[in-house]
Amino acid sequence: MEITQQQSDGIAIIALDGRLDAVTSADAEREFNSVLDSGREKLLIDLSHLEYISSAGLRILLVVAKRVQQKGGKIALNGLTTGVREVFEISGFSAIFKIFDRRDDALEFFKG
Repeated sequence: MEITQQQSDGIAIIALDGRLDAVTSADAEREFNSVLDSGREKLLIDLSHLEYISSAGLRILLVVAKRVQQKGGKIALNGLTTGVREVFEISGFSAIFKIFDRRDDALEFFKG
């Protein structure tokens, strides 16, 4: 899995490319923790290139969401592929996260 990070108006944008599963979840967790430990409170996770997510990947996202909420921040997801979106809907995670189709729409969410 490839993880890239950028900033936009105080929002940390982390893009995941590949598979988020038991093998890659530790790397993703380190990346998310690094961002949150640096003081960022607004986190956009771009999943437009994520091919697969397992329960281990869902767990990481849940832990990250809880940390962001504890800091009084905001978290959103964008660009879920069809397969990943199905996993979110079946698991109930689509009710936990703010999910946007387009990155621009997600960025607008943080301005409110």
